[in-house]
Amino acid sequence: MSVVKRLLSASATVAGLCCVAAPLTANAAENGAGFYLLGARGPMAGLLAPPGTYFQNDTYFYVGELKGNKQLPLGGEIVGEVDATLIGIFGTGLWVMPEEVLGGNLGFTAIVPFGGPDIDATLSAPRAGRSASVSDSIFTIGDPVLGAVLGWHEGDFHWTANASVNVPIGDYQKGQLANLSFNRWAGDFTLAGTWFNPETGFDISGAAGFTFNGENPATDYRTGTEFHAEWAVTKHFGQEFSAGVAGYFYQQVTGDSGAGARLGPFKGRIAAIGGTMGYNFKMAETPVSLTLKVFQEFGAKNRPEGTAGFVTIAFPIGTPPAQVK
Repeated sequence: MSVVKRLLSASATVAGLCCVAAPLTANAAENGAGFYLLGARGPMAGLLAPPGTYFQNDTYFYVGELKGNKQLPLGGEIVGEVDATLIGIFGTGLWVMPEEVLGGNLGFTAIVPFGGPDIDATLSAPRAGRSASVSDSIFTIGDPVLGAVLGWHEGDFHWTANASVNVPIGDYQKGQLANLSFNRWAGDFTLAGTWFNPETGFDISGAAGFTFNGENPATDYRTGTEFHAEWAVTKHFGQEFSAGVAGYFYQQVTGDSGAGARLGPFKGRIAAIGGTMGYNFKMAETPVSLTLKVFQEFGAKNRPEGTAGFVTIAFPIGTPPAQVK
Protein backbone atom coordinates (compact mmCIF):
# COMPACT_ATOMS: atom_id res chain seq x y z
CA MET A 1 0.00 0.00 0.00
CA SER A 2 1.36 3.44 -0.91
CA VAL A 3 2.59 6.05 1.51
CA VAL A 4 -0.21 8.34 0.38
CA LYS A 5 -2.87 5.77 1.23
CA ARG A 6 -1.28 5.29 4.62
CA LEU A 7 -1.29 9.01 5.19
CA LEU A 8 -4.98 9.03 4.41
CA SER A 9 -5.43 6.44 7.15
CA ALA A 10 -3.49 8.65 9.56
CA SER A 11 -5.83 11.52 8.80
CA ALA A 12 -8.92 9.46 9.50
CA THR A 13 -7.43 7.96 12.67
CA VAL A 14 -6.46 11.28 14.18
CA ALA A 15 -9.83 12.82 13.41
CA GLY A 16 -11.63 9.90 14.99
CA LEU A 17 -9.54 9.89 18.14
CA CYS A 18 -9.81 13.58 18.80
CA CYS A 19 -13.41 13.92 19.86
CA VAL A 20 -13.29 17.66 20.01
CA ALA A 21 -15.44 20.01 22.04
CA ALA A 22 -18.09 21.39 19.72
CA PRO A 23 -20.99 23.14 21.47
CA LEU A 24 -24.38 22.70 19.81
CA THR A 25 -23.12 20.25 17.26
CA ALA A 26 -23.22 16.63 18.19
CA ASN A 27 -25.78 15.52 20.75
CA ALA A 28 -28.53 16.41 23.20
CA ALA A 29 -26.91 16.52 26.64
CA GLU A 30 -25.97 19.78 28.38
CA ASN A 31 -25.69 22.65 25.87
CA GLY A 32 -27.07 20.31 23.21
CA ALA A 33 -23.54 19.01 22.69
CA GLY A 34 -21.42 16.01 23.56
CA PHE A 35 -17.71 15.45 23.93
CA TYR A 36 -17.57 13.15 20.87
CA LEU A 37 -17.69 15.10 17.60
CA LEU A 38 -19.90 13.17 15.18
CA GLY A 39 -18.58 12.85 11.65
CA ALA A 40 -14.93 13.04 12.69
CA ARG A 41 -14.39 9.42 11.62
CA GLY A 42 -15.14 8.37 8.06
CA PRO A 43 -13.06 6.80 5.28
CA MET A 44 -10.23 4.57 6.57
CA ALA A 45 -11.66 4.86 10.09
CA GLY A 46 -10.10 1.56 11.22
CA LEU A 47 -6.69 1.95 9.54
CA LEU A 48 -3.90 3.20 11.82
CA ALA A 49 -0.96 5.00 10.20
CA PRO A 50 2.49 3.33 10.19
CA PRO A 51 5.02 4.25 12.91
CA GLY A 52 5.87 7.94 12.76
CA THR A 53 4.75 11.40 13.84
CA TYR A 54 1.90 13.27 12.14
CA PHE A 55 0.07 16.59 12.32
CA GLN A 56 -3.53 17.25 11.38
CA ASN A 57 -5.60 20.42 11.22
CA ASP A 58 -9.39 20.25 11.13
CA THR A 59 -11.49 23.28 10.30
CA TYR A 60 -15.00 22.42 11.47
CA PHE A 61 -18.22 24.31 10.81
CA TYR A 62 -21.78 23.83 12.02
CA VAL A 63 -24.99 25.78 11.34
CA GLY A 64 -28.12 24.60 13.15
CA GLU A 65 -31.32 25.65 14.82
CA LEU A 66 -33.84 24.61 17.47
CA LYS A 67 -37.31 25.92 16.66
CA GLY A 68 -40.93 25.56 17.75
CA ASN A 69 -41.71 24.94 21.42
CA LYS A 70 -38.51 22.96 21.99
CA GLN A 71 -36.13 23.91 24.80
CA LEU A 72 -32.44 23.42 25.53
CA PRO A 73 -30.28 23.70 28.70
CA LEU A 74 -27.56 26.17 27.72
CA GLY A 75 -25.04 27.87 30.01
CA GLY A 76 -27.20 27.27 33.06
CA GLU A 77 -30.26 28.77 31.32
CA ILE A 78 -33.29 27.18 29.65
CA VAL A 79 -33.60 28.57 26.13
CA GLY A 80 -35.64 28.11 22.97
CA GLU A 81 -35.66 29.41 19.38
CA VAL A 82 -31.92 28.76 19.11
CA ASP A 83 -29.82 29.68 16.07
CA ALA A 84 -26.23 28.45 16.40
CA THR A 85 -23.13 28.80 14.25
CA LEU A 86 -19.73 27.33 15.08
CA ILE A 87 -16.37 27.57 13.35
CA GLY A 88 -13.59 25.70 15.12
CA ILE A 89 -9.94 24.99 14.36
CA PHE A 90 -8.49 21.85 15.90
CA GLY A 91 -4.77 21.10 15.80
CA THR A 92 -3.84 17.48 16.42
CA GLY A 93 -0.62 15.55 16.88
CA LEU A 94 -0.33 11.76 16.42
CA TRP A 95 2.67 9.61 17.36
CA VAL A 96 2.65 5.90 16.41
CA MET A 97 5.28 3.83 18.22
CA PRO A 98 7.60 1.54 16.23
CA GLU A 99 7.33 -1.25 18.82
CA GLU A 100 4.61 -3.89 18.54
CA VAL A 101 2.06 -3.94 21.40
CA LEU A 102 -0.46 -6.79 21.81
CA GLY A 103 0.15 -7.81 18.21
CA GLY A 104 -0.53 -4.31 16.84
CA ASN A 105 0.72 -0.73 16.83
CA LEU A 106 0.16 1.77 19.65
CA GLY A 107 -0.38 5.47 19.00
CA PHE A 108 -0.96 8.56 21.13
CA THR A 109 -2.80 11.77 20.23
CA ALA A 110 -3.23 15.27 21.63
CA ILE A 111 -5.51 18.03 20.40
CA VAL A 112 -6.04 21.69 21.24
CA PRO A 113 -9.26 23.35 19.95
CA PHE A 114 -9.72 27.02 19.12
CA GLY A 115 -12.85 28.86 18.06
CA GLY A 116 -16.33 29.12 19.45
CA PRO A 117 -20.05 29.41 18.76
CA ASP A 118 -22.25 32.35 17.85
CA ILE A 119 -25.68 31.89 19.45
CA ASP A 120 -29.04 33.68 19.27
CA ALA A 121 -31.74 32.37 21.60
CA THR A 122 -34.83 33.20 23.62
CA LEU A 123 -34.70 32.77 27.41
CA SER A 124 -37.60 30.67 28.70
CA ALA A 125 -37.40 32.32 32.15
CA PRO A 126 -35.53 35.66 31.92
CA ARG A 127 -33.65 36.65 35.05
CA ALA A 128 -33.30 40.17 36.44
CA GLY A 129 -31.13 42.18 34.07
CA ARG A 130 -31.52 39.73 31.19
CA SER A 131 -33.97 40.25 28.34
CA ALA A 132 -36.00 37.50 26.72
CA SER A 133 -33.88 37.53 23.56
CA VAL A 134 -30.13 37.07 23.96
CA SER A 135 -27.07 36.77 21.73
CA ASP A 136 -23.64 35.50 22.72
CA SER A 137 -20.42 34.71 20.87
CA ILE A 138 -16.84 33.90 21.75
CA PHE A 139 -13.49 32.98 20.24
CA THR A 140 -11.28 31.16 22.73
CA ILE A 141 -9.38 27.98 23.58
CA GLY A 142 -11.28 24.83 24.50
CA ASP A 143 -10.49 21.75 26.56
CA PRO A 144 -7.50 19.72 25.33
CA VAL A 145 -8.15 16.08 24.45
CA LEU A 146 -5.70 13.23 25.02
CA GLY A 147 -6.06 9.84 23.35
CA ALA A 148 -4.54 6.44 22.64
CA VAL A 149 -5.18 3.90 19.87
CA LEU A 150 -4.24 0.29 19.20
CA GLY A 151 -4.35 -0.79 15.56
CA TRP A 152 -4.17 -4.18 13.84
CA HIS A 153 -4.02 -5.34 10.20
CA GLU A 154 -4.93 -8.62 8.49
CA GLY A 155 -4.95 -8.55 4.70
CA ASP A 156 -7.57 -6.06 3.52
CA PHE A 157 -9.03 -5.77 7.03
CA HIS A 158 -7.88 -3.14 9.54
CA TRP A 159 -9.30 -2.32 12.95
CA THR A 160 -8.57 -0.12 15.96
CA ALA A 161 -9.51 0.28 19.61
CA ASN A 162 -9.59 3.95 20.60
CA ALA A 163 -9.77 5.72 23.97
CA SER A 164 -9.81 9.48 24.60
CA VAL A 165 -10.41 11.86 27.50
CA ASN A 166 -11.56 15.47 27.68
CA VAL A 167 -9.42 17.46 30.16
CA PRO A 168 -11.52 20.36 31.55
CA ILE A 169 -8.90 23.12 31.71
CA GLY A 170 -10.03 25.26 28.76
CA ASP A 171 -11.62 28.70 28.99
CA TYR A 172 -15.12 28.37 30.47
CA GLN A 173 -17.37 31.31 31.40
CA LYS A 174 -20.10 30.42 33.87
CA GLY A 175 -23.48 31.85 32.93
CA GLN A 176 -22.58 32.50 29.27
CA LEU A 177 -24.47 30.80 26.44
CA ALA A 178 -21.38 30.53 24.22
CA ASN A 179 -18.58 28.27 25.48
CA LEU A 180 -16.11 26.04 23.68
CA SER A 181 -15.03 24.25 26.86
CA PHE A 182 -17.28 21.60 28.46
CA ASN A 183 -15.97 22.19 32.01
CA ARG A 184 -16.31 18.47 32.78
CA TRP A 185 -14.25 15.31 32.57
CA ALA A 186 -15.45 12.95 29.84
CA GLY A 187 -14.12 9.75 28.32
CA ASP A 188 -14.87 7.85 25.14
CA PHE A 189 -14.17 4.30 23.96
CA THR A 190 -14.66 3.48 20.28
CA LEU A 191 -14.01 0.47 18.03
CA ALA A 192 -13.45 1.12 14.32
CA GLY A 193 -12.96 -1.14 11.32
CA THR A 194 -12.04 -0.79 7.64
CA TRP A 195 -12.12 -3.14 4.67
CA PHE A 196 -9.99 -1.64 1.90
CA ASN A 197 -9.12 -3.42 -1.33
CA PRO A 198 -6.24 -1.67 -3.16
CA GLU A 199 -7.12 -3.39 -6.46
CA THR A 200 -10.74 -2.17 -6.63
CA GLY A 201 -10.18 1.01 -4.62
CA PHE A 202 -13.25 0.42 -2.46
CA ASP A 203 -13.18 1.35 1.23
CA ILE A 204 -15.97 0.32 3.61
CA SER A 205 -15.47 1.74 7.11
CA GLY A 206 -17.45 1.98 10.34
CA ALA A 207 -17.02 2.98 13.97
CA ALA A 208 -19.14 2.74 17.12
CA GLY A 209 -18.58 3.66 20.73
CA PHE A 210 -19.81 5.08 24.03
CA THR A 211 -19.10 8.38 25.76
CA PHE A 212 -19.14 8.64 29.58
CA ASN A 213 -19.50 12.06 31.23
CA GLY A 214 -18.61 13.61 34.57
CA GLU A 215 -20.50 16.49 36.17
CA ASN A 216 -20.09 20.15 35.28
CA PRO A 217 -19.50 21.69 38.75
CA ALA A 218 -20.49 25.18 37.56
CA THR A 219 -24.02 24.10 36.58
CA ASP A 220 -24.49 20.90 38.67
CA TYR A 221 -25.34 19.11 35.42
CA ARG A 222 -24.30 15.54 34.60
CA THR A 223 -24.81 14.45 31.02
CA GLY A 224 -25.88 10.82 30.51
CA THR A 225 -24.06 8.07 28.64
CA GLU A 226 -24.08 8.48 24.85
CA PHE A 227 -23.86 6.01 21.96
CA HIS A 228 -22.50 7.05 18.57
CA ALA A 229 -21.93 5.29 15.24
CA GLU A 230 -20.39 6.43 11.94
CA TRP A 231 -19.96 4.84 8.51
CA ALA A 232 -18.49 5.62 5.10
CA VAL A 233 -18.33 3.92 1.70
CA THR A 234 -15.78 5.45 -0.65
CA LYS A 235 -14.07 4.74 -3.95
CA HIS A 236 -10.42 5.62 -4.62
CA PHE A 237 -9.64 6.73 -8.18
CA GLY A 238 -5.92 6.08 -8.48
CA GLN A 239 -3.48 7.51 -5.98
CA GLU A 240 -4.91 11.03 -5.78
CA PHE A 241 -8.72 11.20 -5.61
CA SER A 242 -11.46 9.54 -3.60
CA ALA A 243 -15.18 10.18 -3.15
CA GLY A 244 -18.12 8.56 -1.43
CA VAL A 245 -20.99 8.77 1.03
CA ALA A 246 -20.88 8.93 4.81
CA GLY A 247 -23.19 9.30 7.78
CA TYR A 248 -23.61 9.11 11.52
CA PHE A 249 -26.14 8.24 14.22
CA TYR A 250 -26.34 9.29 17.87
CA GLN A 251 -28.56 8.10 20.72
CA GLN A 252 -28.29 9.04 24.38
CA VAL A 253 -28.80 5.81 26.33
CA THR A 254 -29.06 7.16 29.90
CA GLY A 255 -30.66 10.40 31.02
CA ASP A 256 -29.10 13.60 32.29
CA SER A 257 -29.10 14.20 36.04
CA GLY A 258 -28.11 16.62 38.77
CA ALA A 259 -29.68 19.78 40.20
CA GLY A 260 -28.99 21.63 36.96
CA ALA A 261 -30.91 19.16 34.76
CA ARG A 262 -34.17 21.13 34.97
CA LEU A 263 -35.55 19.53 31.78
CA GLY A 264 -35.26 16.03 33.25
CA PRO A 265 -33.46 13.12 31.52
CA PHE A 266 -33.43 15.02 28.20
CA LYS A 267 -32.27 12.06 26.11
CA GLY A 268 -31.28 13.10 22.60
CA ARG A 269 -31.08 11.54 19.16
CA ILE A 270 -29.78 12.62 15.75
CA ALA A 271 -28.83 11.12 12.39
CA ALA A 272 -27.05 12.53 9.35
CA ILE A 273 -26.01 11.63 5.83
CA GLY A 274 -23.55 13.36 3.55
CA GLY A 275 -20.62 13.08 1.21
CA THR A 276 -16.84 12.95 1.41
CA MET A 277 -14.05 13.79 -1.04
CA GLY A 278 -10.29 13.31 -0.68
CA TYR A 279 -7.24 14.54 -2.55
CA ASN A 280 -3.71 13.31 -1.92
CA PHE A 281 -0.68 15.23 -3.17
CA LYS A 282 2.93 16.04 -2.35
CA MET A 283 4.32 19.31 -1.05
CA ALA A 284 8.03 19.12 -1.84
CA GLU A 285 8.72 15.53 -0.71
CA THR A 286 6.02 15.47 1.98
CA PRO A 287 2.80 13.53 1.25
CA VAL A 288 -0.31 15.52 2.19
CA SER A 289 -3.92 14.39 2.59
CA LEU A 290 -6.81 16.84 2.08
CA THR A 291 -10.36 15.73 2.94
CA LEU A 292 -13.75 17.44 2.75
CA LYS A 293 -16.86 16.08 4.50
CA VAL A 294 -20.34 17.63 4.65
CA PHE A 295 -23.34 16.23 6.56
CA GLN A 296 -27.05 17.12 6.67
CA GLU A 297 -28.73 16.17 9.93
CA PHE A 298 -32.28 14.83 10.34
CA GLY A 299 -34.51 13.14 12.93
CA ALA A 300 -33.39 15.39 15.80
CA LYS A 301 -34.74 14.93 19.30
CA ASN A 302 -33.81 17.29 22.16
CA ARG A 303 -31.09 19.02 20.16
CA PRO A 304 -30.58 21.45 17.28
CA GLU A 305 -30.62 20.16 13.71
CA GLY A 306 -28.40 21.51 10.96
CA THR A 307 -25.46 21.12 8.60
CA ALA A 308 -21.93 20.14 9.65
CA GLY A 309 -18.68 19.92 7.75
CA PHE A 310 -14.93 19.29 7.99
CA VAL A 311 -11.97 20.50 5.97
CA THR A 312 -9.02 18.34 7.06
CA ILE A 313 -5.36 18.45 6.11
CA ALA A 314 -2.82 15.93 7.45
CA PHE A 315 0.86 15.18 6.85
CA PRO A 316 3.82 13.46 8.52
CA ILE A 317 6.34 15.48 10.52
CA GLY A 318 9.98 14.86 9.63
CA THR A 319 10.92 11.93 7.41
CA PRO A 320 7.83 10.36 5.76
CA PRO A 321 7.06 6.84 7.08
CA ALA A 322 8.40 3.88 5.16
CA GLN A 323 6.01 2.08 2.84
CA VAL A 324 4.13 -0.78 4.48
CA LYS A 325 3.45 -3.78 2.31
